[in-house]
Amino acid sequence: MKKSFLLILLFSCCYVGSLFAQATSDTQPLYYIVERNAAMHAEPDGSSEKVGNFSFREPVYLVKRVGLWSQVRTKDGQEGFVRNSTISNVWIRVSKSTQTIYVYEGTKLLKEIPADLGYNSFADKERRGSLRDRDHWRTPEGTFFVTKKNDRSQYYKAFVLNYPSREDAERGLKQGLITREEYHAIARAEAMFETPPMNTALGGMIEIHGKGTGARNNWTQGCVAIPNEEMDDLWNLVKVGTPVLITQ
Repeated sequence: MKKSFLLILLFSCCYVGSLFAQATSDTQPLYYIVERNAAMHAEPDGSSEKVGNFSFREPVYLVKRVGLWSQVRTKDGQEGFVRNSTISNVWIRVSKSTQTIYVYEGTKLLKEIPADLGYNSFADKERRGSLRDRDHWRTPEGTFFVTKKNDRSQYYKAFVLNYPSREDAERGLKQGLITREEYHAIARAEAMFETPPMNTALGGMIEIHGKGTGARNNWTQGCVAIPNEEMDDLWNLVKVGTPVLITQ
């Protein structure tokens, strides 16, 4: 796939549908908000008048940098300033076929990292796996985001993903794997950009974590494992809310 196509696909999946056309035609780079309750100021100064508030992961256009601040424009055309740390355009694509993580800033490819995947890397995840059913220790496919960063993981460090997503829950409900109450709990978590229930029949605790071999092996229970030194490189770059696209 071409990088431009992947970026468009990511934006159309992760952000509001109406943003799709804007993202492909606007010359200003697209970012997203990575702080909850973030405010926009009239000037590049935290003490200046607040002219607006952002939703977590709301898309914005970067107009220019002013020292430690960024001038941004919302999809409604309002402009103001936020601290540089408030916005990000980093996103991750995991290719199961090549067992590689691709890390991007916008359309710029920053890193390619060899990745270990689940036991059955050729199929999408459908339900929880077990020692008796390792076939379902699969790495899920779809559009996700980072809900937590765990620096005390048993696998060195980890980015927790929002699997199962609402799309997974819809499938699980139709297949009779989860209850309607479980479906609504997963859907609510996604709407709030929070960690979904991990104890349903769909499985959970899918992460990008350390202790990877660097040899593209298949041994995880559905997670994506990369070498510890690569996790260290990504740790400050990846934020809670960072989009993660996992494809076959």
